[in-house]
Order: sequence, then structure tokens, then C-alpha cells
Amino acid sequence: MNWRHAHGHSHDHDHGHSHDHGHSHDHGDHSHAHAHAEAHAHHHDHGGPGHNRSPERSAAQWQTPHSPDGPTQAIAEPDLDKVEAAFIDGFIDAPDPVSFLRLSRIPFEFTAGDGAKLNLLRVEVDSLADVGSLTPHLGGGSFRYDPLPPRMVSHRRRLRFVYFDGDKLRPLTFTEIRTA
Repeated sequence: MNWRHAHGHSHDHDHGHSHDHGHSHDHGDHSHAHAHAEAHAHHHDHGGPGHNRSPERSAAQWQTPHSPDGPTQAIAEPDLDKVEAAFIDGFIDAPDPVSFLRLSRIPFEFTAGDGAKLNLLRVEVDSLADVGSLTPHLGGGSFRYDPLPPRMVSHRRRLRFVYFDGDKLRPLTFTEIRTA
């Protein structure tokens, strides 16, 4: 196969011939082997994760990109608010909430950082609407209350996992559970 014509674009490299691909692009600090009449490998500069990306931009995905050096230290989970919203939607509609918790890897029992053994008793999903605002007066001794117009009312949901530690109830957030 003639790679110069199959790609429909070109870029030149300092290795004795060009690839006629119609545009240029970098491939980072690694080599690519191309099938030609003569076998060779040459270097392309990627500039960061993904083709044609600058090194100061992170990958446009919430998953952690693969590391060729093996596993790295745990990174805080990006977009956890979106994951939590998806969990709430799925949990509310789940025909079997216990199985849904298992699939979501929510622990039914675990040992907290302080050594207490926690047992899951309840999952709470609250629906909240902010319908008013408070504005403090100068000096802070009083405030002004105003109901919000309908277009400014905000809606949100709050998720809590209620565990029992042998003495009292401990409500934990989705973030606390994911990092436990």
C-alpha cells in the first residue's frame, strides 16, 4: 500500500524522503514505523496526550490516560459531580437498589479512617430548590430577604449514604465513599 496516497495528506521529515499527506502534525517524543518500499522508523513530536495537543492541556476525557510506565498514584477522580448525578439517576430507577449499589462498588461494610467499622443502613436522595436570597445590610446586624423570580430558582439533589458505626449514624457523601 502506498501510504503517501492512502492518507491524502503530507508531512516532511528529516530522514531522506517525505510523506505526501497534505498537512503536517507532530507525534510526541516517540517513533512511528511506516510501511514503505524501504523499512525505517522516524520520530514525530506529539506535544502531549493525544495527537496535535499542546503539553499544557490535559486529555479531554475523564478517564486517566494510560501510562506506559505502569500504574501511577491515585488521582482525584475528575467530573465526580457528573458521576454522582448519573449514580442518583440510576439508583432512583433501579429495580434492585441493592444490586445497583454492588455494581457501583458502594461498600456495605468498611472500616473508616478512625478505625470504626461502618455498616450501610440507608441511601438518601434529597431534592432541594433555592427559592429565596439573603443580602446582609451594612454592619451585619440585619439582612434583606427576597424571593427569587422563577427563572433564578435553582434545583439540585443531595446524596447521602448513612452508615452506623456502632454508636451513632454517620452520613457520608458520594465523594467520601469514593475516596474511603
